[in-house]
Amino acid sequence: MAAEGDTRLEVRRLTRGLADRLNAQDACRTVIGLIYLRTRAREQFKDVSRGGGGPSWPWLVTQTRKPQPLGPRIQECLSAWLPAGLGADGVDLRRDFVPSLPPTVDRDLRDLIGAVDRVERVGDLLEQCLEDLSAAQAKGGHYFTPRDIVRLMVEAVAPHDGQRVLDPVCGSAGLLVEVERQVREQTGLRTNLALTGRDLHASTLQIARLNLAARGVEADLGLPVDSLAQPAEAQYDIVLANPPFNAGPWLPRDPVRNDPRWPEDAPPPRDNANFAWILHFAHALAPQGRAAFLMADGAATGLRPAERKIRKLLVRDDLVESVVALPPGIFPHTRNSGCLWLLNRDKSPHRGWGSEDRRGQFLFIDARKAKELVQGSRQWRLAPESARKILDTLAAWRGPLLSDGAARPGYKDEPGWCVSRTGKEVAVREYDLLPPLHTSELDSGDPVGLYHVEALREGLYEKFDQARALERDLRRVLDEL
Repeated sequence: MAAEGDTRLEVRRLTRGLADRLNAQDACRTVIGLIYLRTRAREQFKDVSRGGGGPSWPWLVTQTRKPQPLGPRIQECLSAWLPAGLGADGVDLRRDFVPSLPPTVDRDLRDLIGAVDRVERVGDLLEQCLEDLSAAQAKGGHYFTPRDIVRLMVEAVAPHDGQRVLDPVCGSAGLLVEVERQVREQTGLRTNLALTGRDLHASTLQIARLNLAARGVEADLGLPVDSLAQPAEAQYDIVLANPPFNAGPWLPRDPVRNDPRWPEDAPPPRDNANFAWILHFAHALAPQGRAAFLMADGAATGLRPAERKIRKLLVRDDLVESVVALPPGIFPHTRNSGCLWLLNRDKSPHRGWGSEDRRGQFLFIDARKAKELVQGSRQWRLAPESARKILDTLAAWRGPLLSDGAARPGYKDEPGWCVSRTGKEVAVREYDLLPPLHTSELDSGDPVGLYHVEALREGLYEKFDQARALERDLRRVLDEL
C-alpha cells in the first residue's frame, strides 16, 4: 500500500511538472486520458502486449522506450480509444481533447506513462486527477464536487436499483458514478439504473464520458445543453446536482413560453440562477421523486420578495424535506458557505424512504462546525463522523425502512444540531430556511439578527486562520532568503 501511495504521489508530481510546461487544464486532461487508456485498452486487448499490434496501452508503453516524440503517439492512441462525443456544433471532440504535446515534454510523458502503468487502484488515481482538474478550472466555473460531499448527497437520497436518475449539471459525472457504486454494493449485482447527465460544456461532457467508461458505467449524456433553457425531458426518481453558486444572468436566448417550471406569481429572479435551478429540480421529480443538491446560503435566507415567495411555495407544496448547513471552506471553487437541500414529493411512509409520516414537517440540521483539515494540505473537508451523524439524523427522522425490522433510535430534536419544524413554524420565521436560525440554542427575539452575528464571528475566525497560515508562509520564505 505504501508503494501504491508513493506511485500516486509521483503521478501528481509529474502532472504538476507537465502543467508548468503546458497549463494545468491541458496537463490534467492528458493524465485523465492516459488513465482511461490504462483501464480500458489494457482490459480489452491483453494479448497486444504479447504480439504487438495497433495503438493500445501496452503499445504506448512500448513507445516510451523508443527515441521518438511521444506527443503524436499519445494523440494517435487516444483518438482510437476515446469514447465518441460531439460538441454543440457536431464536431468530434476526440480530436481536440488532448492538446498538442511538444517534444520538450517527452521526458515528463515517459515518466508519467511508466508511473500510471504501475498503479493498481486506478479508480483512486482517476478521482484524484479529477479533483486536481477541478482546482485548475475552478475560477472558470468548471468544478467538480468533493468526494465526501458526493457520498453524503447520494446516501441522503437512498437510490435503489431500477430508478431513473438525473444530474442536469453533471460535470465529470461523479454523482452518477457514486449512485451506481452505492446501488451495486447494495445488490451485489450489475445495476439496472437509468442514468442521465446533462452539461453545458462539451469538454466537460467528454471528461464525464471518460470517467463513466473507465468504470464500466453506462449513462445517457447527450449533446451539450443548457438545462435551464427547457424543462427536463422526463420525470426522475432521483435528481442530484451541484450547480454554480449564485450564477449571474441566466435567462436563455429562446425561453420556453408558459414554462411549467416557473410559478406564474413567483418567477425566478433573472439576475441569479439559484431559484431557477431549484424550480428546475423540483419540476423534474416523479410522484415519489427525491432530490439532493447544493446551494449557496443566500438561497435559504435571501430577503428579496421574489426569493421569499418561492421558498413559501416550496414549503406550502411540502416539497422541502431537509436543509443541512454545511461548513464554510469545504468547496475548493468558492469561499462561500453552502447548504445541502433535500426535496421530496412524498413524505408519507413508503418503501425505500421510511416509516414516519413527515408530511407538513421539515428537518433542519446545522453542520457548520463539522469539518476537518485534509491531512497534508490546507483544504477543509466534511469530517467523516459528522457526515455519518447527518445521515443517522435523517434516517431517525424518516423512521426505520418499512422493509427493515431492525430497531433504531427514534428522532429527537438536538439544540445546536437539528430540529423538526412544521409549516406554521417555518412561516413564523418568514420562510427563512437557513438551519442555524432554527437550531440555535440561544433564546433571542431576533433569530435573523442572531444568525448574522454568528456568521460574522465565524467569518472572522476563518480570516484569523488564513492570516496565521499566511504569516507562517512568509516566515518560511524569509528564512530561506
